[in-house]
Amino acid sequence: MAMSPVSPDLSSPNRRSGIPVFFVVLFVAVVVSCLFLQRAADFGFSPGSHLFPIFYGGGPPASDSEKYSLEKVLKDASMQDNTVILTTLNEAWAAPNSIIDLFLESFRIGERTRWLLNHLVIVSLDQKAFSRCMVLHFHCFALVTEGVDFSREAYFMTPDYLRMMWRRIDFLRSVLEMGYNFVFTDADVMWFRDPFPHFHPDADFQIACDHFSGRSDDIENKPNGGFKFVRSNYRSIEFYKFWHSAHKLYTGLHDQDVLNRIKNDSFITEMGLQLRFLDTTYFGGFCEPSEDITQVCTMHANCCFGLNSKLHDLRLLLEDWRFFLSLPPGSNTFGWRVPQNCSLDVLFLDVQQPEPPRTKILNA
Repeated sequence: MAMSPVSPDLSSPNRRSGIPVFFVVLFVAVVVSCLFLQRAADFGFSPGSHLFPIFYGGGPPASDSEKYSLEKVLKDASMQDNTVILTTLNEAWAAPNSIIDLFLESFRIGERTRWLLNHLVIVSLDQKAFSRCMVLHFHCFALVTEGVDFSREAYFMTPDYLRMMWRRIDFLRSVLEMGYNFVFTDADVMWFRDPFPHFHPDADFQIACDHFSGRSDDIENKPNGGFKFVRSNYRSIEFYKFWHSAHKLYTGLHDQDVLNRIKNDSFITEMGLQLRFLDTTYFGGFCEPSEDITQVCTMHANCCFGLNSKLHDLRLLLEDWRFFLSLPPGSNTFGWRVPQNCSLDVLFLDVQQPEPPRTKILNA
């Protein structure tokens, strides 16, 4: 910017002190404006566009620019093999000193897990969650479903909870169709070690368990949708379409219950999907805590009702982890203090509903 040819009178003390302040304020204002516009450009926003990319249920992105926004966020966060780590966040879990802070803290205090934050995308379900993500993290995407408010705490099996779970399944299908593998993790999963060495190399879809039978190929394992690793290919994409469409047949059930009902379906075996269940030794939770802290990679606050109960036990879990790290090598005196406020009863909770007629499930 060219300076004015008229020189100010610098003889006045007020002017000598006032001019630098004026230019400092002007400079800060210009820098902040530029940063805001640059940040908006990074996420595909433009004047006149919606602040939040809107995905309509079961349909494509509302515009090409919104699709580009998701593609850009995934590309920026992806590993060399097109793998990303995804979590979802709403206002209830985004508040200061709430779930998201504990989640991110676990990466920072875990053993060689901090680098994984470079590949984490936080998918925000409402405006306040997105704003909070922009403060905390560098890979944020806003996923807003028209006509649905996901900002409040969604209690287990309520209509809002079910809508949130099935919206998540549909979104993850779209990520696979874009060619990205993903680790999906609920934000109430604490990351203590790099999980990738413990994933099955030949599996298309592998998922954590509320209860693990001891065999990764045992179809009777009890899966938990809060942690899974999925490779993008034809089989996994068709599986996600089939899974999402099945909720129309099993109305009133959440994604885990529907998965339990379709995992034996001939459609899955005929397509050749390689399905594996993850050992709770490495991928534990409050339903079935890992008994070996020297091996555990993640711990999930499953089998737990209510935000306050989760927060209490997750904070205790992180305290336990820090205490373990302070112990001398070879110490075998450690034991988890969790779960405390969280209940194990949900492990055996399965909504009883008559089996529907055996009709063909059409892909959505």
